Amino acid sequence: MSERDPEQARASAVTRADARAEAPMGQAAVRGSYPQPLWPRNLRNWTMVWYRNYRVWRKLAVPSMIGNLADPMIYLFGLGLGLGLLVGRVDGVSYIAFLAAGTTASSVMMSASFESMYSAFSRMHVQRTWEAIMHAPLTLGDVVLGEVLWAASKAVLSGLAIMLVAAALGYAQLPGALMALPVIVLAGIAFASLAMIVTALAPSYDFFMFYQTLVITPMLLLSGVFFPLEQLPAGARVATQALPLVHAVDVIRPLMLGREPQQVGLHLAVLAAYAAVALLVAMVLLRRRLLR
Repeated sequence: MSERDPEQARASAVTRADARAEAPMGQAAVRGSYPQPLWPRNLRNWTMVWYRNYRVWRKLAVPSMIGNLADPMIYLFGLGLGLGLLVGRVDGVSYIAFLAAGTTASSVMMSASFESMYSAFSRMHVQRTWEAIMHAPLTLGDVVLGEVLWAASKAVLSGLAIMLVAAALGYAQLPGALMALPVIVLAGIAFASLAMIVTALAPSYDFFMFYQTLVITPMLLLSGVFFPLEQLPAGARVATQALPLVHAVDVIRPLMLGREPQQVGLHLAVLAAYAAVALLVAMVLLRRRLLR
């Protein structure tokens, strides 16, 4: 071996170390000392991610809850009391009672979506919390599942809070309304998983405006939250059946009004399909992004 070979070896080692240090966010974690499977390693690891997010959130729990509830409460009382005087009764109940059930479902969508987008993106891209977590014996699947279920948990809190306020004011019937909790949980997971796909594709926070404008807002207006779907043309009614919020509203509203929902199995199956497929797609896209 020549005298220059040791120097070349040291230079090559330094170059490789610099390349690892400059690797994109998450690349070091995904290409670490153990392979990163797509799925969660087991059924309990994700709870560590959930618990970590909970401990951070509880420091600002009160302002966080107020922020999550402000928008749906404005819709509920602003439209319910104001527009309700002009509309009168809808579907056999007062307009504010009709709106309360729709607002419960829409608050689940909004809360789950924003947590899976803005907060999860911050932990993934800005704070690099995911990178630190994946140096522990957790997989990317554990992290993503923990994030989705954390977003769903916050969505359940928002939906439950509006439901209890509506029940206290006489706009929802207990204990029937509480039977909607499993549907709220499933809807929260579905909307959180859909938003996680957007997070996987987002280069910056500005990207989320496209999802809000092109998906969330039309879904909010066309899912029976503010008016019965029967008011739409026949073709539009058929198209709205592809929207997950429609199926959440169609189960939550009858239960809150003390009625028996129709086609519960179909509605739950659609929400479950959205949750499962969107979660799988999000995991695939996030793994590809972190390996870039």
